[in-house]
Amino acid sequence: MAAPPQPKKIVAPTVSQINAEFVTQLACKYWAPHIKKKSPFDIKVIEEIYEKEIVKSRFAIRKIMLLEFSQYLENYLWMNYSPDVSSKAYLMSICCMVNEKFRENVPAWETFKKKPDHFPFFFKCILKAALAETDGEFSLHEQTVLLLFLDHCFNSLEVDLIRSQVQQLISLPMWLGLQSARLELELKKTPKLRKFWNLIKKNDEKMDPEAREQAYQERRFLSQLIQKFISVLKSIPLSEPVTMDKVHYCERFIELIIDLEALLPTRRWFNTILDDSHLLVHCYLSNLVHREEDGHLFSQLLDMLKFYTGFEINDQTGNALTENEMTTIHYDRITSLQRAAFAHFPELYDFALSNVAEVDTRESLVKYFGPLSSSTLHQVASYLCLLPTLPKNEDTTFDKEFLLELLVSRHERRISQIQQLNQMPLYPTEKIIWDENIVPTEYYSGEGCLALPKLNLQFLTLHDYLLRNFNLFRLESTYEIRQDIEDSVSRMKPWQSEYGGVVFGGWARMAQPIVAFTVVEVAKPNIGENWPTRVRADVTINLNVRDHIKDEWEGLRKHDVCFLITVRPTKPYGTKFDRRRPFIEQVGLVYVRGCEIQGMLDDKGRVIEDGPEPRPNLRGESRTFRVFMDPNQYQQDMTNTIQNGAEDVYETFNIIMRRKPKENNFKAVLETIRNLMNTDCVVPAWLHDIILGYGDPSSAHYSKMPNQIATLDFNDTFLSIEHLKTSFPGHNVKVTVDDPALQIPPFRITFPVRSGKGKKRKDLDGDDEDTEEAKTLIVEPHVIPNRGPYPYNQPKRNTIQFTHTQIEAIRAGMQPGLTMVVGPPGTGKTDVAVQIISNIYHNFPEQRTLIVTHSNQALNQLFEKIMALDIDERHLLRLGHGEEELETEKDFSRYGRVNYVLARRIELLEEVKRLQKSLGVPGDASYTCETAGYFFLYQVMSRWEEYISKVKNKGTMSPNVSEVSKFFPFHEYFANAPQPIFKGRSYEEDMEIAEGCFRHIKKIFTQLEEFRASELLRSGLDRSKYLLVKEAKIIAMTCTHAALKRHDLVKLGFKYDNILMEEAAQILEIETFIPLLLQNPQDGFSRLKRWIMIGDHHQLPPVIKNMAFQKYSNMEQSLFTRFVRVGVPTVDLDAQGRARASLCNLYNWRYKKLGNLPHVQLLPEFSTANAGLLYDFQLINVEDFQGVGESEPNPYFYQNLGEAEYAVALFMYLCLLGYPADKISILTTYNGQKHLIRDIINRRCGSNPLIGRPNKVTTVDRFQGQQNDYILLSLVRTRAVGHLRDVRRLVVAMSRARLGLYIFARVSLFQNCFELTPAFSQLTARPLHLHIIPTEPFPTSRKNGERPAHEIQVIKNMPQMANFVYSMYMHLIQTTHHYHQTLLQLPPAMVEEGEEFPSQETELETEEEGTPAQADVPGLTDISCTQEALASQTETSPSQAGAGSSPEAVSAVPELTTAVEGGT
Repeated sequence: MAAPPQPKKIVAPTVSQINAEFVTQLACKYWAPHIKKKSPFDIKVIEEIYEKEIVKSRFAIRKIMLLEFSQYLENYLWMNYSPDVSSKAYLMSICCMVNEKFRENVPAWETFKKKPDHFPFFFKCILKAALAETDGEFSLHEQTVLLLFLDHCFNSLEVDLIRSQVQQLISLPMWLGLQSARLELELKKTPKLRKFWNLIKKNDEKMDPEAREQAYQERRFLSQLIQKFISVLKSIPLSEPVTMDKVHYCERFIELIIDLEALLPTRRWFNTILDDSHLLVHCYLSNLVHREEDGHLFSQLLDMLKFYTGFEINDQTGNALTENEMTTIHYDRITSLQRAAFAHFPELYDFALSNVAEVDTRESLVKYFGPLSSSTLHQVASYLCLLPTLPKNEDTTFDKEFLLELLVSRHERRISQIQQLNQMPLYPTEKIIWDENIVPTEYYSGEGCLALPKLNLQFLTLHDYLLRNFNLFRLESTYEIRQDIEDSVSRMKPWQSEYGGVVFGGWARMAQPIVAFTVVEVAKPNIGENWPTRVRADVTINLNVRDHIKDEWEGLRKHDVCFLITVRPTKPYGTKFDRRRPFIEQVGLVYVRGCEIQGMLDDKGRVIEDGPEPRPNLRGESRTFRVFMDPNQYQQDMTNTIQNGAEDVYETFNIIMRRKPKENNFKAVLETIRNLMNTDCVVPAWLHDIILGYGDPSSAHYSKMPNQIATLDFNDTFLSIEHLKTSFPGHNVKVTVDDPALQIPPFRITFPVRSGKGKKRKDLDGDDEDTEEAKTLIVEPHVIPNRGPYPYNQPKRNTIQFTHTQIEAIRAGMQPGLTMVVGPPGTGKTDVAVQIISNIYHNFPEQRTLIVTHSNQALNQLFEKIMALDIDERHLLRLGHGEEELETEKDFSRYGRVNYVLARRIELLEEVKRLQKSLGVPGDASYTCETAGYFFLYQVMSRWEEYISKVKNKGTMSPNVSEVSKFFPFHEYFANAPQPIFKGRSYEEDMEIAEGCFRHIKKIFTQLEEFRASELLRSGLDRSKYLLVKEAKIIAMTCTHAALKRHDLVKLGFKYDNILMEEAAQILEIETFIPLLLQNPQDGFSRLKRWIMIGDHHQLPPVIKNMAFQKYSNMEQSLFTRFVRVGVPTVDLDAQGRARASLCNLYNWRYKKLGNLPHVQLLPEFSTANAGLLYDFQLINVEDFQGVGESEPNPYFYQNLGEAEYAVALFMYLCLLGYPADKISILTTYNGQKHLIRDIINRRCGSNPLIGRPNKVTTVDRFQGQQNDYILLSLVRTRAVGHLRDVRRLVVAMSRARLGLYIFARVSLFQNCFELTPAFSQLTARPLHLHIIPTEPFPTSRKNGERPAHEIQVIKNMPQMANFVYSMYMHLIQTTHHYHQTLLQLPPAMVEEGEEFPSQETELETEEEGTPAQADVPGLTDISCTQEALASQTETSPSQAGAGSSPEAVSAVPELTTAVEGGT
């Protein structure tokens, strides 16, 4: 198996290269945005650029990147486009720019939307060019570019401008391209279509000849394109050299056809055209398929196309076809062939009279049809309307091979998609793991096409939806597995020993050599299957390793996935491994197979079960694990061994590799998706079409739901009646009580509910008398019944004054249907979520709500806020492993809840005992929940009923207040409540108090009744299952946990009615979908009533490690983002309360209308300035430091020393002014820079009490969802903008700071970037050098924006800042006498406790530690350690200086000292 060649990484051009480029010079003359006087438009410029820059470089990405980045499309090409100037170079330039925008994943159609007039003409020119002769004006390479452009158009049907043009190519009239007999056949099948077809014909007759000709051209476009492709395909020879242009053209063409087939709107009529062109048959018989190297990707794409052409869907209705319907279609085809054979071809009698099962395999069809002549085969095909009729006495022009393949492939029996899926192994093998077309390396540039499914806006059926996600999820995990295998195996250094065996020269934490491997069980297959039900094997390894690693191996749990690997190295002992060369050849890797741990075996050979019992201590170092192999894979391997004489894979394994548990859940997720596809997965009817991307996107909004609820109790949502009125602007609020004293929350609101159907008729009649009624809300304040005399009986209340959009989100969340809330940074998403949960809990006490989030951290934030509201904690449950991090002393995990119930039961029974004693009842009522129940019924209830009969209104007599207290039977029990219990002011008040006391007692017994189950269920597991299925009302888990545990939850009979998802825009599409199906349908319907998604699609999407899946397959698109793109209505929260208004302006342009909450202007922390700094935000330009800007020690591991040192210097400056270090975080856009900054922090600030460490040093992506007061941000790049060009990353970066944001970057690079202009135009409006006020201590009373009383200093560059901080620090130390004393006496412990001090040759600690490096310098006893002494200590070579730091991040300590020296 040859390893694929390593793809080249595209190197982005540097700023100096950009400036030197011919393109840039032209840009500065004609279209650059920052140039004021531009030259007039000149068509020759476009011609020249196209010929010189694009064609001459063979469409080099670097050149196109430069052009696109310089805003060539926006500011020159499209702005000046008109039919008069349209030319080949003009068309091609626009196509190249649009394709580049798609490759870079930036919005492509915005420019066209702004100026749409000439787009139809432009599009028609493209169609014409795509059909031009390849040897004519347009070369094949250029036509491949056009194909790619067309593909982007077909995939952008949500853009109105594009859709209006594309629709003409793919609607019913395109059937003009069918041959007449086939057209008749199709119209006969669906009579309704004939009516439409006749209408089309009528309309055509009315057109003038020219327009008709134009329309016919468009309708036939795709048919002609297919014919053109077939001619290119046929021109490829079998073995002679072929130009890669032809191969790329063919690949891109098949990609286009797959995309057309995989979308219902394009597939509906096109599928018939495709079938009629017999494209697949031509392709499978072509020479390209048989060319090993060049045709590999083409064959894979062809298999995908074959899959989609035969997809189980009715093209016209869009309904999924069942297994039975597919079989019927197959039988119809065969029987119509048999009828034709019987009537017209006597030589096929045998075939015509056989039963279907006997003749529908490929072998038997070839046996019957093979002997016939070509002309006879042509006649058979024409009877079936597959080919035009053959005129009499003429021979066919088609090859016999083609005709035979046409009949056979059409009539052979197909294995159903679900069967194929069930027979597929879930673990990847070496064939897939290292196949570049399926799992590309991380250097995927976006140039070529790949054999991968794409996630766009729409899907054919739920099966198609799940299948695409299944394949992508499988491949994304395969990519991670590949990285793990390459890492572990190369660490083990497998070499060939002298005797030809394997010897391992290294070791790996995650992999061990296998001592013995035996298959111990192959169980019989289930009926109807041909693979074993299970295959188990024993793997023995020798754990002669450190204890903590041994514990990790012994800690492998049930269901953990491991990989068994066979290596046969050919390299001799001692060969060095080169990471740049292909991996497989170097280590001699032959096989990879996955397995799942069942458990470790004890000394008697039995599996040690996971459980509460301690694990037995095993002697020696040899350990054996029992593992489950994949039965499908085992069956395939064995068949291969028996039929083809291949070697037995299972006798060759010599390495076992484990993976980190966190990243190792792929098999469970894949199994979950496969189970979903095998069950009749029922999505609620109101969601089905929206999930597939069809129909009215607003159909699931509460206003259109048939079961909308008129009256809702908003509980504690509103703080006052004024708050309620401001929350519904434009509505008329009627309160049921007039007394203002009674108009206090909680409120019940009755909304006017209008059914969607009646509305249209009203509009038609012009009736608007009910608009007033439609705007009226009836508000009814109600009093929460008294819950008892104790202070803790008072309900907890919400204290947040929600804005009117937040109220709309809460209202929508309480109504049935789909609610999407877009929550920009700092707009209170979590508060809204918690209030919705609380309101649903109180309005619908019998319903259960499932909370799903992306991270444990978000779940913890939600839980902490839920506990502050009036929700009984016995109804809360948290599943998964994150509950350890909850910052409360309460445990909400399953076992934590079981313990809570048991403890609560004992507490309540104690209360029952006290009550029994107070009533003087003998016996032991508090023995169990059951006895307590009887006690309540016979002793408590009887006393209460007797009491009520005494004090209730007796008709004529007015009730006596004193009697309420006098006859009350539970005085003694409530003796420990605040006294007096009864106020004696009025009868009603005292009666309410008495009833409150009884409610308190009654609640004790209802809870005990609920806890009775835990007396009957004895084991913790049973009790926890009972809690999950019966008791808990609010169940929370992460999306990963839901995917892993779906099978168990469904089996338990888990049920829920509502789902709330937080961080929905960060969850993978499939992980968002699985939580909808964690329960079995009831009577064929889903119970789900509400689905609330809260997220922000303008922030970062889910993390996909492999660029190809992220960009090419669009796997990073969350379901939330897709819904927004499809047009599902959203509630956009529009007031932020996190950051200063000026900071909010840096990102609020990205949102519809994002304003500020009043407190952002009013609170003193927002109105005072940042001490010591002139501005609250600044972009600080950082030039090259010692001639270096960004550097890249490893691929994609970007660092920028100048920015890192500058950021740390500013951090130290702030700390020296008195800022708390934990209020400052340092962020960066790359991992490499993060490591470098951490490294510098460790050296400069280490454990220095004067400075401290920042709260976090991390990447922007990791910091999403968190915030801090002051953010220092390093943008790292100086050559190309890199991934900050993704506006979502910019939004996250700009929105993390509350009070101050200081950005270090190369301004000349970022200010030219079109997508980032709105933010960078504000940043560059302020000075680009840091302005500081060193004499202003923290905190200051200066208002933000005021001129300071102190002197302002301008810092020009990083060395100046480093110098300044150094002298400031020394000054601080010398003025602090206390420090002076400590330093003179310098206890030895100070040196030992700090970080290890390397010798004076390698490191300079002086300026950070506050202790000159005198511990290392003999004879240096005085503090007067001058900068000269410093300099003399540190005149070392950079190579020595870097010795103490991490290998990736060579710190700049020596350079800094030279800077310090130079500055003095």
